[in-house]
Amino acid sequence: MPEWMSPQRTAVVTGAAGGIGFEIARRCVRAGMQVAIADIKETLSAAHDQLADEAADANNVFSQKCDVSDRAQMEAFKEDVGARFGNVHCLVNNAGIAKRGTPPWEGLDALDTIMGINFKGVVHGCHAFIPGMLAHGEVGAVINTGSKQGITRPPGNYAYNLSKAAVVGYTEAVSHGFVTQENCHLTAHLLVPGFVYTPMISAFVPQKPEIAATPEETVDYLLAQLEKGAFYIICPDGETSRPIDEKRIQWAADDIIKNRSAMSRWHPDYKEAFEAFMAS
Repeated sequence: MPEWMSPQRTAVVTGAAGGIGFEIARRCVRAGMQVAIADIKETLSAAHDQLADEAADANNVFSQKCDVSDRAQMEAFKEDVGARFGNVHCLVNNAGIAKRGTPPWEGLDALDTIMGINFKGVVHGCHAFIPGMLAHGEVGAVINTGSKQGITRPPGNYAYNLSKAAVVGYTEAVSHGFVTQENCHLTAHLLVPGFVYTPMISAFVPQKPEIAATPEETVDYLLAQLEKGAFYIICPDGETSRPIDEKRIQWAADDIIKNRSAMSRWHPDYKEAFEAFMAS
């Protein structure tokens, strides 16, 4: 396990009422950590109770309803966590939502909502907690949840893609910022889940597809990669292997280098070329 994942250390996890966030919080509880979780869902209370049941001391679990898109609420959460547990050693900005896609010239209200939670929620978390994490000088980590859609940006849901692409760029900036800080013992990591069956997905897909990974499998992979010090933690699932992910990412990057049509992977003029590239 990472060095910070030990008893008497504190982890903060947003979007922890279920899915990946809850599973990360559970692993931290099992490691003996103090854990603060936040979410806006009504299931937050049940998540708190389940974590408290698994904790060596139920007082090591704290939960608070928090809309991460509201900076004031995130700041209040930070103050309450500090009053309860003191120093924070791991920050997991995991809260996120998805909505059905629209054409890029429509869905402005949905765009504002998605960007507010998926991107600004990450920014608000970092602005609230990182200064204190830097000040106490102890080993720690910041983990932001992105998406493969923020890297390859497939058609159909421009708002979600933009929000996750912003998380990629912002987390890269945070990581480099830590490198340039003198005597900094913090690291940043971009968690890029595969197709994971979470409550967010179950809203659209009532039954778990066989190819979907579980939150448990995803967090197993996350922890293994954290031990290796990986920044880009691109998780596999039952459909997409690491080599396939790499080739799709390479093709997307080559759109710029080779000045192909935008999103050429889905452009009819490049269909045969893409299929040949993937088969090569």
